[in-house]
Amino acid sequence: MKLPIVCPSCENILKVSQMKCSYCDTSISGSFDLPVLLRLTPEEQEFILNFFLSSGSIKEMARQADISYPTMRNKMDDLIEKVKTLQTV
Repeated sequence: MKLPIVCPSCENILKVSQMKCSYCDTSISGSFDLPVLLRLTPEEQEFILNFFLSSGSIKEMARQADISYPTMRNKMDDLIEKVKTLQTV
């Protein structure tokens, strides 16, 4: 089961309110923001993973996706801007 990150009712980003150790049963409660990468869509997370797995080569990612380098670069730039925005929230 994947961690839900968006409220099914209002579609706002969820916060973590409790975590539990499966080894010693310790629980931690509070209101914690999700890390920036978890606030991205699954497709955006996959894009970042592919970037990592292609050794940071946008050219290689474009080749694998069969799209032009400028198109892949634009996708990267859009994602960079989104991450910058999420970091300030």
